[in-house]
Amino acid sequence: MAGLTALGAAAVDADELATMLAAHHHLAGPVEVLDVEVSEFPYELVSITTAARHRVRGRLRSPAGEREFALFVKVVQAWERSPLFAQVPEHLREMAAASVPWRTEPLAYRSDLGARLPDGLTMPTAVAVRDLDELSCAIWLEELSVLDVPWDDERHACAARLLGRLAGSAAVAPLAGVGGLDWTLRDYLGGRLGNQVLPMLADDGLWAHPLVAGAFDADLRSRLCAAGERAVELVEEALDLPHLPAHGDACPNNLLAVEGVDGFVLIDYGYWMPMPAGADLGQLLVGDVQIGRCRAGDLAARDAALLDAYVAGLRDEGRDVPLEVVARGHALHHLLLTGLSSVPWEHLGSPPSPELEAVAEDRAAIARFCLDRLDATTIS
Repeated sequence: MAGLTALGAAAVDADELATMLAAHHHLAGPVEVLDVEVSEFPYELVSITTAARHRVRGRLRSPAGEREFALFVKVVQAWERSPLFAQVPEHLREMAAASVPWRTEPLAYRSDLGARLPDGLTMPTAVAVRDLDELSCAIWLEELSVLDVPWDDERHACAARLLGRLAGSAAVAPLAGVGGLDWTLRDYLGGRLGNQVLPMLADDGLWAHPLVAGAFDADLRSRLCAAGERAVELVEEALDLPHLPAHGDACPNNLLAVEGVDGFVLIDYGYWMPMPAGADLGQLLVGDVQIGRCRAGDLAARDAALLDAYVAGLRDEGRDVPLEVVARGHALHHLLLTGLSSVPWEHLGSPPSPELEAVAEDRAAIARFCLDRLDATTIS
């Protein structure tokens, strides 16, 4: 059983693993783990609240016979445990640590949220959720057989409609705040937006950088800075809109196609909380663009289709939030969380390349689109 030690702080012994597997597979009688192999799960994106990801595979024996098992173990942690936390100025660390809801994901898996999701959405089955200490937790999940399915317009629209159903579901609503985090856009304004993003927009040196200057023209800079000056007003407007259950990071990367599952498997619940109606559409639209998996293309046309599908999902659940209210909530939330911080500041120290120029062009397209949509949406 030496393989289990590769899990580090999340390691369990053979007897505890057997107990977990017996409960998960509903096996009566003694269960014995015959062999086990632990391997690190490769993941290309950086997460400040994920300490480790591992696969745990092997064989077990019970009175019903032998069978294979396959689990996925994710260790989530407080942001202050991340090496990236050292980049936060010391006087902002207490506020920064409190602003990242790392406990929400374990609480979501400890709840019955999976049984409440609308048809077409599900979540991995939690085999165990184990607190490691006061700042970290190991989540043991069933391993999923993920399919590589292209994200075409039809798939995006299907996801948007289901996200609308999630937001409008009376069954899901009681768990909208399952993480227990008292956090709103006002906290974001007093945190990252006010202390990092807005000062960045006011920095002449940022706009003079070749990577930025080549994609963000003077007009776009002026519009972003003007929107930043309205941040307090925009945050308060967003807070006055209806808030509904939201995944919080509904990018294609977190809406999985899984063998044997009809629909999507939702993962990564770190930012699950009530948000302005329409908020989940932002990452669905540009999540893959932000990480360079696809180009921006015609954001406006794609967004219009997603918005219609999302509102149809609300109607499926009997929620009559007006289209213009959803559109405005989506516009405000996306500008504040994504549009204002779209400058590719994380790449400014890298050597110039055509690939980075494409990233900057797409980020500029996102910023311009967010501003255009803000200008185009009103509530009568």
